[in-house]
Amino acid sequence: MTAATHGAAWPRDDAPAGRLARIGEALRRHRGTIQALQWIVVAVYAVLLVVPVFLPLPPSGATLLTNLTLYAQFVFWGLWWPFVILSMMLLGRVWCGVLCPEGALTELASRHGLGRAIPRWMRWGGWPFVAFALTTLYGQLVSVYQYPGPALLVLGGSTVAAIAVGLVYGRGQRVWCRHLCPVNGVFGLLAKLAPLHFAVDEAAWKRHGGRVSAVDCAPLVDLRRMRNAAHCHACGRCSGHRGAIALSLRAPHRDILAARPGSTPTGLAVLLVFGMLGLALGAFRWSASPWFVALKQAAAGWLVDRGAFALLGTDAPWWLLTHYPQASDTFSWLDGLLITGYILGFGLVYGTLATAALAAAERLAGAGRFDWKSLALGLVPLAGLGLFLGLSTITLGHLRAEGWLPAGIDTWRAALLGGGVLWSVWLGARIVAGSPAPALRRAAAFACYLAPVALAASSWLTMFRRW
Repeated sequence: MTAATHGAAWPRDDAPAGRLARIGEALRRHRGTIQALQWIVVAVYAVLLVVPVFLPLPPSGATLLTNLTLYAQFVFWGLWWPFVILSMMLLGRVWCGVLCPEGALTELASRHGLGRAIPRWMRWGGWPFVAFALTTLYGQLVSVYQYPGPALLVLGGSTVAAIAVGLVYGRGQRVWCRHLCPVNGVFGLLAKLAPLHFAVDEAAWKRHGGRVSAVDCAPLVDLRRMRNAAHCHACGRCSGHRGAIALSLRAPHRDILAARPGSTPTGLAVLLVFGMLGLALGAFRWSASPWFVALKQAAAGWLVDRGAFALLGTDAPWWLLTHYPQASDTFSWLDGLLITGYILGFGLVYGTLATAALAAAERLAGAGRFDWKSLALGLVPLAGLGLFLGLSTITLGHLRAEGWLPAGIDTWRAALLGGGVLWSVWLGARIVAGSPAPALRRAAAFACYLAPVALAASSWLTMFRRW
């Protein structure tokens, strides 16, 4: 495969891409500086994650600048997560390769661990969805965005698991990141949109003579056959390898439009449709939904009328359900059941309807050009910007409490949502237009594709404008 067919011209010193190639080379040459930066991030991460657990809950009138707990909440959930999501769409997985504390810790552990081979069960393609779903649901039940204890359980528990995996599997590698990280699949999907990537010129690879040292690729990427940015952590270690790898620009839609039937793993498609566009949206919606309030009142009334008070109790431990009576914030067992039902139900309904619509589009006009899984990739921009918008509600909540809310923020949010919708519509149109099926069948297939787009967009609009 030549560089042209791979989707990006090989960078020349006199071309703009040449400057990008030099940035990639700088990442490789300054590996020690990057490692020092990673350990600074690890230290800050540990302080903000652990110290607030030993502090009292923020008193009335506390601010971001006067209370470490509020400051840590804002850093983790108001800045870190929404802008990491956005960075994946703009820069690829640079966060993973340059800054992520879990990645640095699991790689260090792997350098000194048992070095065992990766077992077959760990390679199961369903882990990205399962890990994302469990983390999303559990985080809502314990109010992970609001309290330091749950944040330590969710984030700290993930970090401990990453270290444990590193101590057992691989040899100086990021086995956790590649197979079990709860957001690995999400990051891989979003990185498909990034205009920056490390391009591989297979022709140059083959022309290169002599023996060269193997690249220490922590996320276990087959560099010679690297076709997209899904697994690449953009750390720069492979830059210049065999004169065939360089940081380059590409069309943001290249990976998605290049997908063919059978090329998209079922697990990733399920993560996208049932997880990022289903469960995640349900998790963002439930606390603001008047339907949830009405359901809770009806269920509580039904239980009271029958003298069944057990589910109305608020005696669950804080690590299972939210329990902070000092802050007048406790979940009953009924709350836990209804939150679980709402999130899982929303994810199941949306995912089923979206999958049915995509499968119908495949039957109508797939014709060997796309299947429902490759067509689903067109929804990645909407899913990614939806995650950013959902997480940014936490950012705006903190800023509103501080009186720092920027003017016109609703307009910007609407513009982002509209941009995600239009981008996904355009991608779907391009994918369907490439089918050799008759025009009428292509039109019908595109109409089916628009159904999950419209359902997700209307759900966000309802949340932002009516609730």
